Amino acid sequence: MNEQKKTEKQGDTEPLEPSSQIKREVKTYVLRIGRMTAAQERSYNELYPSWCIPYENKKINFVDVFGNTNPIIVEIGFGMGDATAKIAQENPDINYLGIEVHKPGVGKLLGQIKKLELKNIYIIEHDALEVLENMIGDNSINGFHVFFPDPWPKKRHHKRRMMQRPRTNLMAQKLAPEGYIYFVTDIIDYAEFALEELSLTKGLKNKYEKFAPAQKWRTQTKFEKKGMDADRQITELLFEKK
Repeated sequence: MNEQKKTEKQGDTEPLEPSSQIKREVKTYVLRIGRMTAAQERSYNELYPSWCIPYENKKINFVDVFGNTNPIIVEIGFGMGDATAKIAQENPDINYLGIEVHKPGVGKLLGQIKKLELKNIYIIEHDALEVLENMIGDNSINGFHVFFPDPWPKKRHHKRRMMQRPRTNLMAQKLAPEGYIYFVTDIIDYAEFALEELSLTKGLKNKYEKFAPAQKWRTQTKFEKKGMDADRQITELLFEKK
């Protein structure tokens, strides 16, 4: 499930004062302007107030949101949300927070929430890193799912990849003890890159010697099927907080 990408004009920083500069953080996504279907737009308008948490610089109280103390799993970049909805449906005793910037995907998942009568999933439509920094408390998340994010294959774009330090340091900071980061990709170069970055992330340990076997509970995504149809290797990583 690709984390969606946002087009942003890049430029050199220009001094405002002798001691200050404008700093523009590199984004891990480019926002693709996709047309919403009528059903997605209807779901978005009708269900957003019920199942979407507005972005704000305030920590989320998950007990208030979900009404229970069940484990919290955060999915970064759920795409169109089909696999997300299925996993949530099959695990009603786990709470899911999906973060996505692609509006049609948000609308699609909202429709699935209503159709399947899900009570254990909420959405934040915003940049995932800003959400982690400003809305998620330290040691509060039981797992992160990052399935088929944009691989940014060109070397000059590797700085945009989600699975690298200091971004993985931030994720580790938000994990509860024994929480996990579960990463899946169909690009072997990205898998090897992420393996090195996660291995060097303080506080994390690889659950397996190298790559992880496919986890039986993870449902197949559309991006995964495309990768398999193109004969690309599906590679998984599962790191836990020490």
